[in-house]
Amino acid sequence: MREHIKGLHHVTAMAADPQVNNDFYTRTLSLRRVKKTVNFDAPDVYHLYYGDETGTPGTVMTYFPFPYIAPGKRGAGEVTETAFAVPQGTLGDWAERLAAQGVDGLRSTERFGAPRLEFSGPDGEGLALVEVADDPRAPFAGGPVPAAQGIHGFHGVTMRLRDGAATGELLRSMGFERAGSEGTITRYALPDANGAGILDIETAPDAPDARLGAGSVHHVAFAVPDRAAQEEVRAALIAAGHQVTPPIDRDYFWAVYFRAPGGVLFEVATHEPGFARDESLAELGTTLRIPDQHAHLRARIERVLPPIRG
Repeated sequence: MREHIKGLHHVTAMAADPQVNNDFYTRTLSLRRVKKTVNFDAPDVYHLYYGDETGTPGTVMTYFPFPYIAPGKRGAGEVTETAFAVPQGTLGDWAERLAAQGVDGLRSTERFGAPRLEFSGPDGEGLALVEVADDPRAPFAGGPVPAAQGIHGFHGVTMRLRDGAATGELLRSMGFERAGSEGTITRYALPDANGAGILDIETAPDAPDARLGAGSVHHVAFAVPDRAAQEEVRAALIAAGHQVTPPIDRDYFWAVYFRAPGGVLFEVATHEPGFARDESLAELGTTLRIPDQHAHLRARIERVLPPIRG
């Protein structure tokens, strides 16, 4: 299993208003919307994907915007922060940009020697920009932020757990190595990752249970190259006692899901077939794509979904 995990694939969260969500990620953070589709289980709800030029695994933040959803409640058993990598020396420019746009919760910090800018998304989701040297991933160049300052992709995520030992053991079995501790944070890092190889566990024994809602991360996905690698990972997880779903076709990747010991929902997703399977590279994210099983509902879905401008 260790040799197949390449880092994060995507992070999926919940939102309330699709237009607000779209504007924040495409305009404020200058990511590309690489797919506009619908939730497989609730086709009257969008599934929006944001990332780099092509939606490379390790760069893609996705959202289910449910109208009228209640705000999530922060607590134990969830991902509390998603961190993106930016070039060294750019956090000052980012701080000015985010402040000018009224972004909440701006705070300059440092973790494991790296400067960070923490802030909240439009639904209160915990986000951060982390300065990373020599990240070879190319930021999306078509947004309002110059590519020289742009987001390369994920740096990693932070999970808040009452006890991180069992999840740490799981991460080690997946190829992550314990990289140190700072206060209540223990870091696990994946050698030779795709750039998105940091998992931080914040131990909070007295934290209340998290409650899923707007601003909550629904699941975090790990990248594997193909279905053969995914099946080997799945078999190893089952052998270790985890309850893992069968592979599920998500149109742009194949996915299996299981619950990590601390309560966070994990996914293992394939690189293949990618976001260009049903749109050209130039047109990614511009048209509403409907999964085949919901194709007969297109007219109804288009009536129900609010239009997204831009």
